[in-house]
Amino acid sequence: MIKSRSELRENAMVILYQIDICKSQNINYNIEEIISSNLEVDNEFVRDLVYGIITHEDDIIKLANKYIAKNWTIDRLDKTGAAILKIGIYELNYTDTPDIVAINEAVELAKKYSDNSVRKIINAVLDKILKEK
Repeated sequence: MIKSRSELRENAMVILYQIDICKSQNINYNIEEIISSNLEVDNEFVRDLVYGIITHEDDIIKLANKYIAKNWTIDRLDKTGAAILKIGIYELNYTDTPDIVAINEAVELAKKYSDNSVRKIINAVLDKILKEK
């Protein structure tokens, strides 16, 4: 079964969430094992997202923290919301994904997996990043 890009972003979100859980609990993990356990068929798009976000994570976090609400940082978001925001920032700044698609996909994931306040934060941060591009 071929998955849509939206479904693949959802897979990437789950993978990033699992990696974040392992990091926060000092659990040894293997990125390849996490990826393969979440994909029925290997997928280059998911791999590119996951490895790209891991590679640029420090810059992505700095950018998120620059635009997130006062006295907030990305680490105050729930792990799912943080993963979604990282995907959105990565797609805006490091891929050929059209800006409006990157933002819309992140907001749609947030609608499905986060509460309304987190969705609003994700939308606002991505909108501010887009305006500065």
